[in-house]
Amino acid sequence: MAKTSPAQFVRQVRQEISRISWAGRRETGLATLTVFIMATIAAIFFLLVDLLFSNVIQFVLGMFS
Repeated sequence: MAKTSPAQFVRQVRQEISRISWAGRRETGLATLTVFIMATIAAIFFLLVDLLFSNVIQFVLGMFS
């Protein structure tokens, strides 16, 4: 593998950075909103599953005590 000089490396990095298509303000806001909504849905789902398991376990333990 050929070695590159530090100056050439910096030029290559700048060239790659110029190729990146950065997200706009609207896209970033929509992505953030989507993450918050999905996290809320996941939290509610796991809360309901936890409550269900808790009630089932309490019922089973109550039958045998």
